[in-house]
Amino acid sequence: MDNKLLEILACPICKSPLIYDKNAQELICKADRLAFPIRDDIPVMLEDEARTLSREEIEQL
Repeated sequence: MDNKLLEILACPICKSPLIYDKNAQELICKADRLAFPIRDDIPVMLEDEARTLSREEIEQL
C-alpha cells in the first residue's frame, strides 16, 4: 500500500483517519468500527463491503 495514498484516505462515512492493517490487508476506522478490505492493492471503500469489528479487535489497535 502506497504511503502517500494512506495519508489522503479517510473513512467514507465519518471522514476519520484510517489505520492500515498490513497483515489483514484492511483499512480500519476506529470511530465506526469498520474494516475496509484491500484487494489487489486497491482499497474497497464501500460501506457494504466493510466488515464490522468486534470490541476486542478495536481494543487491540
